[in-house]
Amino acid sequence: MSYDFDLFVIGAGSGGIASARRAAEYGAKVGIAEVDRLGGTCVNRGCVPKKLMVYASHFSELFRDAVGYGWGAVQSDLDWPKMLKAVNDEVTRLNGIYQRMLDNSKVEVFEGYAKFVDSHTVTVNDRKITADKILIAVGGKPTKPPTPGIEHAITSNEIFHLQERPKQAVVLGGGYIGVEFACILRGLGSDVTVIIRRDKILRGFDEDIRTEIQEAMQKHGIRILTNTTIQSIEKLDDGNLKLNLDGGEEDSVIAETVSLAATGRKPNLEGLGLENTRVEIRNGAIAADEYNQTAEPNIYAVGDCIDRINLTPVAINEGRVFADTHFGGKSRVMSYENVPTAIFTTPEAATVGLTETQAREKYGDAVKVFRSRFRPMYHTLGGRDEKTLMKLIIDGNTDKVVGAHMVGEHAAEIIQGVAIAVKMGATKANFDATIGIHPSSAEEFVTMR
Repeated sequence: MSYDFDLFVIGAGSGGIASARRAAEYGAKVGIAEVDRLGGTCVNRGCVPKKLMVYASHFSELFRDAVGYGWGAVQSDLDWPKMLKAVNDEVTRLNGIYQRMLDNSKVEVFEGYAKFVDSHTVTVNDRKITADKILIAVGGKPTKPPTPGIEHAITSNEIFHLQERPKQAVVLGGGYIGVEFACILRGLGSDVTVIIRRDKILRGFDEDIRTEIQEAMQKHGIRILTNTTIQSIEKLDDGNLKLNLDGGEEDSVIAETVSLAATGRKPNLEGLGLENTRVEIRNGAIAADEYNQTAEPNIYAVGDCIDRINLTPVAINEGRVFADTHFGGKSRVMSYENVPTAIFTTPEAATVGLTETQAREKYGDAVKVFRSRFRPMYHTLGGRDEKTLMKLIIDGNTDKVVGAHMVGEHAAEIIQGVAIAVKMGATKANFDATIGIHPSSAEEFVTMR
């Protein structure tokens, strides 16, 4: 049978674009559909604009640090609209780059929502398109809890378009998205309260990382209300939001400008027409095997919509693995072991491998833990009371480093390099035999005893 395309991709985010371009490099005729801006969550409502706002949030501290190094005091105010315009202009620039990359790869872009008619056919703006293989790469979207009045809360999608800086912001949720935005808003001058249902933020991360970041956030002036649930949200006559609470020390809290719901994300599957195929949904995500194949033999899926590890580099690699396997004659599968990740809080954190808890569950008493906590040299003159934490987790049976964790400045940059060693199976002896770069924070990873 003749098809319009060898491959049609639904969703032009990180995973979709990576697969489309790689398949096209192998000579496949490829089309891709996107209802929103090119680049997906990462470029438009995630990694890129968020990291730019992280940078912006650090300047007030840098101005104060400079005084300790002999610079005169700086009095400066944030121009919120100017900052946001600069951030969103960069996003627009990247959208154009993605368009040119797809054009150069000869991938045909369809602007609109793609919906399945059958296993080989989709419609985009009432146009029927057929393809030999179809890849679903629709990503995820923020969710809100079923709390009365939750319609008054925004999500991480809308925070990049606020017209003015929030004076009092309340963040609902202690996952990495919630705590990142709490630190951003605090650094930009907002009074911030974080409300979490448990006693500690960042569930699933190493306990030392969770404790270190939570204590640092509180030291930086962020209120964290633990073991607290939100019963309802009311919009008051003056426009403020009142959040009625239960379980904690306070009955209510006022958000003068904004309440950010950061309580989770889910695959963005509504309206895809999956009922017209044999694609299966399990626990809210598309079920796919190790080769990204669904229950429909010619339909595949990558990225957040399969809900494995929801990170941009993971989606990109899944997309390239798919294209290599199905169009490049290089059959391979994605490895989900030792995937590094970062939390762009203040202070920053990064991690690769097992947490201490996971390691003890797997290796028992053979686990060895090495920690180093110190004041970075940078702060000796600036005067800030900031600490860096580094941690190595070792399987004592083999001496292999099975986990590496860090809280502190440049954690992501440092752990990226450490991740290579962990992925290669480096031992503690290999770390010990490596000469450190002095003076640096990173050298602590090769000097811990």
